[in-house]
Amino acid sequence: MSAATRAGRRTPTVSVLHEYVASIGAPTLPLPGAQPARFDEVVDADGALRPPWRAMAAAAYDLTAEELRRVDEEIATLLDDDGVTYEHPDAGSIRWGLDPVPLVLDAATWNPLEVGLAQRAELLSALLTDLYGPQRVLSERIVPAAAVFGHSGFARPLVRAGVDPHPLVLSGADLGRDAAGEWRVLADRVQAPSGLGFAMENRRVISRVLPDLYQEAGLHRMEPYFAALRSSLLQAAPEGAVDPRVVVLSPGPRSETAYDQAFLANVLGFPLVQGGDLVMRDGFVWMKPSGYPHRDAVERVDVILRRVDAEWCDPLELRAGSRLGFPGLVEAVRRGHVRVVNALGAGVLENPALLPFLPAVCERLLGEQLRLPSAPVWWCGEPEGLGRVLGQIGTDQLSIRTIDGRSAELAAIPADELRRRIRDEPHRYVGRELLPLSQVPAWSSLASADGGAVPRQVTLRTFTIRDGGAYRPLVGGLATLAGTAGNAPITKDVWVLKAAAADPDQGLSGFAPLSLARATPVLAPRAQEDMFWVGRYAERTEDLLRLVITTRAFAEQLDYASSTAGGSTTTALHRAAERLAGRRHADPADELRSLLLDADRPGSVAHSLERLREALEEVRDQLSGDVWRVFGAVERSAATLRGSRHAQRIPEAAGRMLTGVLSLHGVTANMIQDSGWHMIEIGRYLERTLQLCTLLSATIAGTAAGDAERAVLEGTLMTAESSVTHRRRYRGDVRIRGALELLLTDAENPRSIAFSLARVRAHLQALPASTGSTRPERLLEHLEDVVDTADLADLAVREGGERRALTAFLGDVADQVQRLSDAILAVHVASGPAPQALSSLALVEEQMSA
Repeated sequence: MSAATRAGRRTPTVSVLHEYVASIGAPTLPLPGAQPARFDEVVDADGALRPPWRAMAAAAYDLTAEELRRVDEEIATLLDDDGVTYEHPDAGSIRWGLDPVPLVLDAATWNPLEVGLAQRAELLSALLTDLYGPQRVLSERIVPAAAVFGHSGFARPLVRAGVDPHPLVLSGADLGRDAAGEWRVLADRVQAPSGLGFAMENRRVISRVLPDLYQEAGLHRMEPYFAALRSSLLQAAPEGAVDPRVVVLSPGPRSETAYDQAFLANVLGFPLVQGGDLVMRDGFVWMKPSGYPHRDAVERVDVILRRVDAEWCDPLELRAGSRLGFPGLVEAVRRGHVRVVNALGAGVLENPALLPFLPAVCERLLGEQLRLPSAPVWWCGEPEGLGRVLGQIGTDQLSIRTIDGRSAELAAIPADELRRRIRDEPHRYVGRELLPLSQVPAWSSLASADGGAVPRQVTLRTFTIRDGGAYRPLVGGLATLAGTAGNAPITKDVWVLKAAAADPDQGLSGFAPLSLARATPVLAPRAQEDMFWVGRYAERTEDLLRLVITTRAFAEQLDYASSTAGGSTTTALHRAAERLAGRRHADPADELRSLLLDADRPGSVAHSLERLREALEEVRDQLSGDVWRVFGAVERSAATLRGSRHAQRIPEAAGRMLTGVLSLHGVTANMIQDSGWHMIEIGRYLERTLQLCTLLSATIAGTAAGDAERAVLEGTLMTAESSVTHRRRYRGDVRIRGALELLLTDAENPRSIAFSLARVRAHLQALPASTGSTRPERLLEHLEDVVDTADLADLAVREGGERRALTAFLGDVADQVQRLSDAILAVHVASGPAPQALSSLALVEEQMSA
C-alpha cells in the first residue's frame, strides 16, 4: 500500500512528497556517498509518514513538482520585495535562501527539547556569572583553567566582583539529531546570537506561498515571542531606570546578518545604531544628537542589545582601533549604568572546549543532570582527548578546530604539520565527532538542480530568552540545510504543531503587556545623513529616468526626429544626460540602455539605485517593508531589458522603473515626520534644484531660434514634468520667457527652483539645531533672494546662439546649492572627529616631532 493511500488520499498527479517517500523507503538508508545511517524527519522506520506529516497529508500530497516550482518562484519574488539578503564576505549582498517546505515537529518531540533548552540557557548564564565572578568551577578544577583563559572570548577587563547575576538574556543553540533521533547540541550561540529576524521572515513568506498547508497545520505562531523579547529587554535595564531606552548595536550594513539585525530592531521598535552613534559621558551612555558635539546629548541609553562581538565594543579597553564600538562602554558597564545584552565576555561560552565539562558544571551550579547532551567533543588539553584527536587526523570521523572556532584553515594543513601544532599548544584545539545528522527533503531549486526532492542534512538553531525569572525557548527556530550550492545558507521554516488547537501560541497566554508610554526617539547624526542621501539619490534616479524616457520618445518619432527641430531636441537631451553621467556609447540606443543598466557608471540609474539602497540599508529599522518592493520591481524591469536588445524596450523598462521609484515617495510620505523625514525631503529638493540647473544649462541655454527652440523647450518641459502645467498656465506656443518663469520662479510649480527652495526652508526650520540664524539658513535666504530677483528678460536674451546670462545664473545657483548642502551636513549631521587610537604609530610620531 502506498504512503498516499495510508494517509487516506490518492492524487492523479504524483506529488513530490510521494516520490520522496518512495525513494527513501526507510530512514536507515544512507545519503549518496555517505556511510552512516541517518534519521529522516519525514519518513519513519516503516517507510510511512511521521505523525506531524500525517496530520497535513491532504495538503502535502497536493505539492507536485510543478506546484513547487511555482512556489519557489514566488518565494524568490517575496524575498526580493522584502529586501531579504545575506551579506557574503566575498560575494557581497546575495538573496536569502529559503526552501519551500518546512521542517515539521510535533508537540511530543518538542516538549522535552524545550525543557532541555531552558535548562541549558540557565546553566550557561550561571557559568558565565561564575567565570567572571567567584570562578568556583576553575578553583575546584571542574573546568580546566587553560580551556577558559586560552579562549579569545574571555574578556579579562570584565572580571570583577558584583557581576551581573543574569548575564544572558538571549541565547541560541545549534542542534542536530543523531542516527537514533536524539537531539545533540552542536554549538552554543551566546556572543550575539543571530537568526531570529530571518526565522520570522521565513515564516511570513511560507505562510503566504503555502496558505493551505499553513492553515491546516495548527502550529505555534511566532509573533507573541517578539513581544516577550521586547519585554525582557526593557526589564533588563539597570535598577532605577525610568522609561528605559533600548538600542540595537550593529556593525553596520555590511555585516553578514545586517538584515536580521535591522528586522529585529524594526519589529521590536528599538533604534538600530552603530558605535559612532553612541558616546560615554559621566559614566553613562548617550545617543549623539544632530549637531553633536555642539549640542549636548539628552537621551540616555539603558540597554544595548549588541550584534558586535565583545572584543570590538570598546577600543579603550578591549580592542584598540576598533570603530565598531565606542570608548568607555566597559567602564559604564562596571558602574552598572548600562546593561549590555548579552553581557560583554559572553563569547567565552562559545568555546567548544567547555562542552565535555558541561555535565559536571550543571551538577555543580544547578544541582541537576544535564538534559540536553552535546555532540561528542575531545579537548586536546587532556591526555585522553589529545590521543583521540591525534589518532584520527586524516580521517573523516572528526572535525578539528581551534577553541576559537576556526577550522577552515586547518583542513588545508598537512597531517604531520597539524599534529605538530596540536602537540605544541594542545589546549588550543578540539576534535568534534562528525555525527550522521538527520535528513529532510529539500525541494528548493537552489538545493536540487532538477527541482525534485533530495535528502539533505539539517541543523536547527533555537533561541531562548530570559522572561521574568525563567528561560523561555522560542517554539520553533531556524533550520539550515547542509551540502547545498550557493554562498547563502539554504534554510527552512520550522513548524512546531500544537498538541491541542486551544493551546496558546508560544505558551504565552498569561503574558502581560507593558504599560503604554510615549517615546520621542532621537535620530543619530549618521542616520540623518543617510536619510539626506536617500532623498538625493531617489530624486537623482527619478530625474534621469524621466530624461531617458523623454529622449527615447522624441527619437521614436521618426519624421520628427529626422527634422532639424527633432534633431536639436534629441541632441540637447543627450547633452543633458552626458553632463549627468558622462558618455560611453556612440549609438544613442546603447547609450540610453547603459544609462539604465550600468551600475559601474557614476550617475547612471543603476549606480544611483545602488547608492540609494546602501543609504536605505543603513536606516532599515526606520522604514516600512514596502520600501524594498521598490527594488524588487526595478530589478525585474532591468532584468527584462537585459534580456532584450530591442530599442523600444528602453522606454518601457524605464517607465516601469520610474513607477517603482515614484512609489518610494508614497512610502516616505507615511513616515513619522521626525528629523529623519525632514532630511529626506531636504535632500530631495536640493537634488531637484541641481538636476534642473543641469537640464536647463544643457538645453535652453544653448539653443537655436525658431522651431528648433520650441522643440527643445517642449522636450525640456516634458523632462521636468511641467508640460501639463505649462499648458494650463500659458496659452499659445511654448515661449522661452514662459518656460523660464515656470521652471525658475513659479512658487506654485512643484518642479520649479523657487518651489524647491521654499520646501527646503520649511524642512530646515523643523530641524532641532535650526535657530533662524545658522549658516544653512543664511545661505538659503540669500539663494532665495537670488532666484526671486532674477531678471527673466535678461536670462532669455540670446547672444551669438547662447544665453550666457542664463548659463551663468544656473551655474551660480548650482554652486550655492552645493555650499548649502555642505553647510546642512556640517550643522545637522556632524558628530565630531573620528576616534583615534592612543597607541597609533602616527600619533606617537606626531607627539615626538612636536
